[in-house]
Amino acid sequence: MLDTSARLLRLLSLLQTPRAWPGSELAGRLGVSGRTVRNDIDRLRELGYPVDATRGTTGGYRLGAGAAMPPLLLDDEEAVAVTVALRTAAQGAVPGTEETSLRALAKLEQVLPSRLRRRVRTIMTYTVAVPADRPAPTVTAEVLTTLASACRDQERLRFDYLDHTGSPTRRIVEPYRAVNWGQRWYLVAWDVERQDWRTFRADRIQPRTPTGPRFTPRELPGGDAAVYVSQRVSGAAWLYHARVTVHAPAAAVIEQINPAVGTVEALDANTCVLTTGADTVQTLAVYLGMLDFDFYVTEPAELVTHLRRLANRYSRSTPPTP
Repeated sequence: MLDTSARLLRLLSLLQTPRAWPGSELAGRLGVSGRTVRNDIDRLRELGYPVDATRGTTGGYRLGAGAAMPPLLLDDEEAVAVTVALRTAAQGAVPGTEETSLRALAKLEQVLPSRLRRRVRTIMTYTVAVPADRPAPTVTAEVLTTLASACRDQERLRFDYLDHTGSPTRRIVEPYRAVNWGQRWYLVAWDVERQDWRTFRADRIQPRTPTGPRFTPRELPGGDAAVYVSQRVSGAAWLYHARVTVHAPAAAVIEQINPAVGTVEALDANTCVLTTGADTVQTLAVYLGMLDFDFYVTEPAELVTHLRRLANRYSRSTPPTP
């Protein structure tokens, strides 16, 4: 049987799991009586841990939120994950959080056991991030918090916005999700004045307070905010766009196409249209070749010319058929 200190730590570890624990289940996990569990719960409360208790068939004990933050109990994997995440944040992943991330990191590393400290240092020493070609636009933690809070509370959001031409506009939206795609943050929202779904670059948003009235949620376009953003953002950035007739069932093509690089529309049981694009016709040709299906392209003209050149080159690269 665990001694009192070890039992309290084990009990705290269980309560930090986001669920309600019936007293009988806690007693079974700890190998003690229900009365001992109730006494241990009282000890945790005296130490500052707000343990809530509810009655009923779905009731039990769970760790609540308190006015002050008591010490956290992390297992080895959780401690390593949190430390690595804090190091990444301290390097400027979200501007405005570097100083607080460093403070939290210093406190955490101070109490890490040597075996875990060595694991963390190994990860940070022997992993390298490739620097971006261009510095990512900065989004403050305050703006991200405002956007996420409006999404959570289902409240209309008013903000000043710079469009892709740099022209200032005023927007009123119903916000749904803040999506991280590539090196940028985007807000997926229903534009109240334009009566349509829109994506907004978070670094171009200047929120106005207070937020507006609550709104009734709509169904997200396609049911997935991340897919919606990847399709809108990648499509807007392409230099070359193509509609390709593929001689294969739409389901077979969809299995090979990431939503970020194209959409597929069925024409009949054995033919579909792939709408895709890229910054170069060479990249487009590679994508199409990897489909491993017959296809037919009429535009853009640059892609047609490049594919003809590739066909002649491939034909010359192999011996003639016997």
